[in-house]
Amino acid sequence: MINVFGSFFGEEEAEEVRSSLKAQWAGIGPKTAAFERAMAERLGGDFVLLDSGSNSLYMAVKLLDLPAGSEVVVPSFTWIACAHAVVLSGCVPVFCDVDLDTHNATVETILRQITPRTRAVMVVHYAGLPVRMEEVLGLGLPVIEDAAHAVDSSLKGRPCGTLGEVGIFSFDAIKNLAMGQGGGLTARDPARVEGARKLRYCGIAKSGFEASANKDRWWEYEVSDFFPKMLPCDIAASIGLAQLRKLSSMQDRRHRIWETYQRELAGVGWLARPQNAAPGDRHSYFTYCIRVAGGRRDALAKHLYAGGIYTTLRYHPLHLIPIYRSMACLPVCERLNQEALNLPLHPGLSDTDVEKIIRAVREFRA
Repeated sequence: MINVFGSFFGEEEAEEVRSSLKAQWAGIGPKTAAFERAMAERLGGDFVLLDSGSNSLYMAVKLLDLPAGSEVVVPSFTWIACAHAVVLSGCVPVFCDVDLDTHNATVETILRQITPRTRAVMVVHYAGLPVRMEEVLGLGLPVIEDAAHAVDSSLKGRPCGTLGEVGIFSFDAIKNLAMGQGGGLTARDPARVEGARKLRYCGIAKSGFEASANKDRWWEYEVSDFFPKMLPCDIAASIGLAQLRKLSSMQDRRHRIWETYQRELAGVGWLARPQNAAPGDRHSYFTYCIRVAGGRRDALAKHLYAGGIYTTLRYHPLHLIPIYRSMACLPVCERLNQEALNLPLHPGLSDTDVEKIIRAVREFRA
């Protein structure tokens, strides 16, 4: 079966992990610090590594210190962790629609959901295509950037994740830069990143002999806040360091597959292809999401599955999930729920795989 998502590991990652194990560093340690420095240099600002992208979202909302009951506008066409982070922070997610071609929230879709109780906005760079951030920032509200798909994306030369108040990243097993599990965040105000660094160990700012004010009782520590443990580990950071060094080559492979799909599926009149990044912007090519109208999407998915090609829908709109008790009517998200389908896209695909996928799509007859 050809997987829809995937990572690409080799001897580089294995050697980094071996070196950590030989040094007896399995928990947070020097590899974590090294990865944080490398990401900070890449992003042009401070960066803190956490244990997952989902927890990074929760951390981001908490760092805004919003009053309880505040509304946060969240695109419905995204992963549940976005809304969960808002709810777990004592706030209320208010779902907005997205653009049909980009699958991103826009200033227009956000504006429809703003009320006097709105205190922040969350945007998602879907598949790595940059949101038009300058327009969203013009609303004057704090913006959380979910750059889980966008580790290599930029808007007019500025890295995605660095444009809003707080930006988060995901490094789970299927992301462009994969650690197995991992995430992290950056922020416009470096004090927020330092705040995350203090909170990630159950709210313990520092511990140990060097941090202790009382050198006779260095096992004592101060807890700054009630907070869950979100510590990363050097095993994951080791993998991340190797992945970061070869990110450019993996991105080149993703780009070539994307361009092949765009070229070879251009003549298939019954599907709509995803949008490319605008000139001057950079896409991360996390996933290739087509649209199939006329109620044929499910039949196409079954046809591809029968041929050994796994596809999926990312994402089932959040406002349709009963747990959120949303009464929103979001026609584009609901249309995507019936038409959108993610084709395989990852650096582990061979040219033969890509040719098989294209041939199977072209052969489909509903």
